[in-house]
Amino acid sequence: MKIPYGESNFKKVITEGFVYFDKTPYIPTLEAAGSHLFLLRPRRFGKSLFLSMLEYYYDVAHQHEFATLFGNLHIGQNPTPLHNSYQVLFMDFSGIDTDAGHDAILQRFTSKIDMHLQTFLRRYAYPASYQAAIREKISPADKMQQFVELLGEQKFLLLIDEYDHFANSILAADMKLFLRIMGKGGFVRSFYEVLKTATQRGTLDRLFVTGVTPIMLDSMTSGFNIGQNLSLHEAFNEAIGFTKAEVASLLQPLADTCPVGLAPLLADVTRWYNGYRFNLKAPETVYNANMVLYFVKNFDQKRCEYPDPMMDENIASDYGKIMGMFSIGNRDTNFAVLDELINAETVTAQQRRKFEFDKGFDRDDFISLLAYMGFITLERKTLAGETFVIPNYAIREFYFHYFKVELERRNQMSIPNHTLRLAVEKLALYADFQPLVDEMVRALRLLSNRDAMGMDEKHVKVLLLTLLYQTQIYFVQSERELNCKYPDILLLERNPIAVPTQHLIELKYSKKSDKAAGWAAKKQEGLEQVQGYLQLPEIAALKNLVAWLLVTDGEQIEIIKVGA
Repeated sequence: MKIPYGESNFKKVITEGFVYFDKTPYIPTLEAAGSHLFLLRPRRFGKSLFLSMLEYYYDVAHQHEFATLFGNLHIGQNPTPLHNSYQVLFMDFSGIDTDAGHDAILQRFTSKIDMHLQTFLRRYAYPASYQAAIREKISPADKMQQFVELLGEQKFLLLIDEYDHFANSILAADMKLFLRIMGKGGFVRSFYEVLKTATQRGTLDRLFVTGVTPIMLDSMTSGFNIGQNLSLHEAFNEAIGFTKAEVASLLQPLADTCPVGLAPLLADVTRWYNGYRFNLKAPETVYNANMVLYFVKNFDQKRCEYPDPMMDENIASDYGKIMGMFSIGNRDTNFAVLDELINAETVTAQQRRKFEFDKGFDRDDFISLLAYMGFITLERKTLAGETFVIPNYAIREFYFHYFKVELERRNQMSIPNHTLRLAVEKLALYADFQPLVDEMVRALRLLSNRDAMGMDEKHVKVLLLTLLYQTQIYFVQSERELNCKYPDILLLERNPIAVPTQHLIELKYSKKSDKAAGWAAKKQEGLEQVQGYLQLPEIAALKNLVAWLLVTDGEQIEIIKVGA
């Protein structure tokens, strides 16, 4: 198979024999939904390839290639009357550096607009005087206005990719600058007001926009009542991203050459990259397309080994940058949401369809932003709002990495990653838990009174999980359900890393006020629980398993190795 990892040009994917899952059945549904559409999805989900498919379908310049590009796809057999009927203006707002202030951002945004307009004019052989007329205009809005006037009665279709890419970075760094640029009178809103006028005149006949968050929809759609945001509609839940059947077909050739089989492969890929639901009534969850493609492309078929690391560094970098958005609004409120997610694994909020930052930024806004970015996903509806969960293991790792950063910042402490790696390595190679316990004790003693005041068993467990997630040695499972029993932590072998030992860890918290008797009681309770876990068939089947009981009062830790 030719895996289109990192490929976003539809023509290249089709003509050069890359794997392509047919998303063209959504074209008639899109056309029926309206003329001015917005479809938002998390980063690295396949939005750009979807948009490229639409460009080749609608562009009059590619009419002669219709049979070649779409002949074997659904829409090739069932084309709509609009195929290859538009001059297409394509805009991409990624790659705008936001570190240099208002004037520099304006200059770069203006350059982007000018570049895309000039490309359009050259593509469709408009007179050179048109290009000169646009170059003479200074602001993005004036350039766009001149463009619309030059086209006259000529209708065009506008596709915008990554419409909010630069805005996300600005919002994370400087709320006031964001409001100045995106708010009333800002150059971004002024630009979109020209587009609004063009739709009303009928020149801009169709508009399709992709991005990650709706943070700019207020700027784009203020008074723009004909715009339709399809992001949370059931009909488009699987339009971008992969379904389970699509992922299974990608994994089947790997399973055919490896003894592991399809079911375990699919189960692991599901744990790592699946779990996204954008409408509660949608029949299935969606996989992050680029994460799955990375796995398949980098799977070692000779040794039947998974990629190491399981997350491409480019994707990790993207999500790392998005983590900067945890600083938007009240940082303590956001940390409380993070703490709730890590402890309870769910949060509830009223999901926002649009943000109005000039009216403030509250808890519901922050949770909604996390959902659009793909850090949480819809699970169920409650009377209080929507309940969200962490979608998969890859995102869970990001949370614990960031939680460590916040823990260190809030308590003016440092937990060196290299000492953690050495400590977990000793646990893996020699079943020596003491170095990791030493790191836990050091961290517990450094915690400020603010965080230690609420110390209990779950907080100590979160600390241990945070330390464990900083390494790539084990697959970490917390409170996995096993025959109605819930071991606190399982450290399981993580392909392709072979380790001599796997581990079951139970943690018990004894209040200081309970003194020695309370400690002994908790210890006995924990030992009985661990012995019960060891009798479970799923636990008994684990190779080279070592079981542990940790008893703590939030300062001291006693560790007991428990035999079967």
